[in-house]
Amino acid sequence: MALAPELFGTVSRNLRDGGMLESSGWHRLVIEKPFGYDYPSAERLNEEIRLVFKEEEVFRIDHYLGKEMVQNIEVIRFANAFFEPLWNKNHIANVQITLAETVGVEERGAYYNKSGALRDMVQNHMLQMLTMIAMEPPSRLDAEHIRDEKVKALRSIRPFEADEGVRSRIVRGQYSDGSARGKALKGYRNEDSVDPTSVTETFFAARVLVDNFRWAGVPFYVRTGKRLPVKSTEIVIEFKNVPNNVLFANKQDLNPNLLVIRVNPMEGIYIKINAKKPGNDMTIQPVAMEFCQSCQIGINTPEAYERLIFDAARGDHTYFTRWDELAVAWKLIDPIASAWHEDSSDLTFYPAGSWGPEEADKLLAADGFHWWPVNGQEEDNVVWVSNSGK
Repeated sequence: MALAPELFGTVSRNLRDGGMLESSGWHRLVIEKPFGYDYPSAERLNEEIRLVFKEEEVFRIDHYLGKEMVQNIEVIRFANAFFEPLWNKNHIANVQITLAETVGVEERGAYYNKSGALRDMVQNHMLQMLTMIAMEPPSRLDAEHIRDEKVKALRSIRPFEADEGVRSRIVRGQYSDGSARGKALKGYRNEDSVDPTSVTETFFAARVLVDNFRWAGVPFYVRTGKRLPVKSTEIVIEFKNVPNNVLFANKQDLNPNLLVIRVNPMEGIYIKINAKKPGNDMTIQPVAMEFCQSCQIGINTPEAYERLIFDAARGDHTYFTRWDELAVAWKLIDPIASAWHEDSSDLTFYPAGSWGPEEADKLLAADGFHWWPVNGQEEDNVVWVSNSGK
């Protein structure tokens, strides 16, 4: 059923009062985001639902957890001996998570004006991908052990408590008039059902820190936005470089090794390493080895919702959000929304069709890093070895 979120609790009660739950079989209540607007509203909604359904009967669905390559993160990490030992602060320089959309708000202006990128994308999709990368290995590959580790990772994220922390580690933007592929695009404030003075963010970027022994000091950069040049969701793991004072010192700059997990629309992984260029001189060039999963089986086969609804019917909670996980996520997000509500002076603007505000680049530049190109952008001087015929 397509329902306004404020009706979730009412419908749950009426399912009970109408006698729909009197059967002796099993029951599944599957609820799509948004689950609440902030922590207090989410808690009230959870209490309403729990008056009718048990926690094990509630499936809070996030379709990104049904995507093939998001589910593949566990296998890439834990089933490969040359990744898991390096998956820590000693070997990884930074992690970049990008969820880029080319579309604007379209006919969703009224809804989006109340949610913005923070609630629409960050509180759910972005944090879910981050926790899959940051979590510790579960003691068993079952739903509760996996979700326990995700909650621990969320609780390790350094809060954005003070207003200063929000301003220094977060960039928010809103797209203005621009163009893409020769087509003029109107700004957010000119979209249908949008307040012409709106300060709602359509772009979000942040420097996230995970304060535990595995990740202390490693920045996680996340960004998401509408009206960006390319539709792509990717996770980039940038490894620390070899010492620059030995072996190849003063010969040429080496590129860092990358592991890139492509989530959408292309599904697959690629690894970028350094190799000698054919010839007599010791010239080193980056070589990217790629595995394209969607090239073999087709995009979205099976589709994320198909996979998750199948899991719900089987009673498998592995890729559904538990209440304590959702509560911690809202407690991370609420201080950001509160700071923005009190002061909107930090809202930046970017032309539709661009990669967002320049301030997002400065987040990384302050640490000596830069955003890596995502699928659909050209990389210079990279030799590709691919199973996709690329």
